[in-house]
Amino acid sequence: MGKLIVSLSPHAHSTDSVQRNMYGVIIALIPALVVSFIFFGIGSAIVCVSSVAACVFFEWAITKYILRKQPTICDGSAILTGLLLGFNLPSNLPVWIIIIGALVAIGIGKLSFGGLGCNPWNPALVGRCFLLVSFPAQMTSWPVVGQLTKYVDAETAATPLSIMKTAIKSGDPAVLQQLPDSMTMLLGNPSALGAGTIGEVCALALIIGLIFMLWKKIITWHIPISILATVFVFSGIMHLANPVYASPVAELLSGGLMLGAIFMATDYVTSPMTGKGQILYGILIGVLTVIIRNWGSYPEGMSFAILIMNSFTPLINAYIKPKRYGEVVKEGKK
Repeated sequence: MGKLIVSLSPHAHSTDSVQRNMYGVIIALIPALVVSFIFFGIGSAIVCVSSVAACVFFEWAITKYILRKQPTICDGSAILTGLLLGFNLPSNLPVWIIIIGALVAIGIGKLSFGGLGCNPWNPALVGRCFLLVSFPAQMTSWPVVGQLTKYVDAETAATPLSIMKTAIKSGDPAVLQQLPDSMTMLLGNPSALGAGTIGEVCALALIIGLIFMLWKKIITWHIPISILATVFVFSGIMHLANPVYASPVAELLSGGLMLGAIFMATDYVTSPMTGKGQILYGILIGVLTVIIRNWGSYPEGMSFAILIMNSFTPLINAYIKPKRYGEVVKEGKK
């Protein structure tokens, strides 16, 4: 008869698991995935399927034949990385470039550091930024929404972020009149919407995913709300000071801000552990995003801001720590 091992309290019981949370995030991405199929058609399907399949394959192959470990493709992390990578790509990107991005995301961004739980940066963003630097022309060719049957030869158009950048460079606020209205960017009306990555065409679909994850307690409010609030306030001040800068609502609903704030910055491994740390992390991501968008050479700054703050997560965890159980608050008291 085996011995009963008794450990000291406190005892925490939870139904949480890596698999449950990963598949929960995947479920939260379904509304945005469906919208991308509706707006981009075959291009979205090819990019997302290719990205997921490549990420799962490289996770299995590298783990089994290079790391000599039991493959962990069933925990959902490789599928999620593939979806998020696909969401950050244009819908006309050639498959061979997608495969390279998946290899970098899984092989370099994740498994080279020891696998899930050890990676310092979000793997999908590592893959996306690698492709952006390596294939800038292909990664900044944005198909017009509504070309459902076209793939590589799709017609391209300017994104809302590129219109904002043009207004800043020209110093002419009238350029901003080319932007879609706020309701169009929220709902993703394909007849009036500009181009963009697969996952950023409908802010409402992403917000539905946020509500689902908050309801299921997969994530907390600290990171997404602090990012969105910071961007709104910072860009609002800039807009009031100079109308050449876009309105705060347009900043929130354009580009990959919603996708990054809700699904990328909230990655468990690469974000701080405490609530206060997460708020600080979110505020700094919001500030960096606005700075890069408005004064950097690249119109979008969300991916770079998240990767920069991923690097500072260990420092945030080191200096913002939760109160230890039984810690002495005042002399003579516990």
